[in-house]
Amino acid sequence: MKTVAITGVLGYSGRYIAAAAARRGWRVIGLTNSGGRLPNPGGYELRPLPWSTGQDVLAGVDVLVNTYWVRFSYTPGKGAAHEPFSHAQAVQNTLRLFAAAQRSGVGRVVHISITQPDAASELSYFRGKSELEAALQSTGLPHSILRPAILFGDTPDESILINNMAWSLRHLPAVATFGRGNYGLQPIHVQDFAELAMDEAESQSAHRIINAVGAETYTFRELWQQLARSMRLWRPIVPVPAELGYQATRVLGALMGDIMLTRQEIAGLSQSRLAVAGTTVGTRRLSQWMQQHAEALGRRYANELSRRA
Repeated sequence: MKTVAITGVLGYSGRYIAAAAARRGWRVIGLTNSGGRLPNPGGYELRPLPWSTGQDVLAGVDVLVNTYWVRFSYTPGKGAAHEPFSHAQAVQNTLRLFAAAQRSGVGRVVHISITQPDAASELSYFRGKSELEAALQSTGLPHSILRPAILFGDTPDESILINNMAWSLRHLPAVATFGRGNYGLQPIHVQDFAELAMDEAESQSAHRIINAVGAETYTFRELWQQLARSMRLWRPIVPVPAELGYQATRVLGALMGDIMLTRQEIAGLSQSRLAVAGTTVGTRRLSQWMQQHAEALGRRYANELSRRA
């Protein structure tokens, strides 16, 4: 029986990848600092992340699947319940993970990146992802790099961006695009993504880079329109300057005790970094998913910070 170690095994995509691995007969080890805090319904063996221990946490591991990252850099105010985290810190931790994989003789790495990583980008998210791709390639380890844009899941709560867009449709008299809203997005269902990750875990190819994008492409305006049609709601969709849109999301986020969107995320959207040309790999269609979940979408706000508490 082969062994796969998965970062974030108790989280979102890691949990689905672990389930896909178990269905295929793999032994699953979860690398996490959340043991005892989050449920472990799969009953996986849990080990600490390598940057938090001196243990050889990858001993006996055939394949490492790395989902570890942070959505945005965050410096909490005085007395906040959350620890600070940043893209720079995530890069350094991931470099330690790759080094641990080398030392332990891991046979293959499946690494989750992002569509259109860019070493020259002013956006630390895309710049950091590019740095990690280069670092993994320099290790000489056989690897697959998966580049998803946005994931949507089995439930609305798992699909933060889309659910919170639906929440906005239910609670606001109008919604907005940043600029004209003609930039693209290609969401992929997390089940499709998990199966792809395990396909690559089992691959014999030395080095692969795959744009892990879904079956449908939307502009941001079209995503608002499709979501509103699915929910049978009508709201004006108003183009606003990016900075004004950011300030509006900042106020809404503060009211919800969350960060709804960051300036960097809005810039990444506006630069159409979440869509790529070429072959798609997902088969589940977001339009059908939105219709299936129309009654539940946006009933509750999905709070990103509460998941890190």
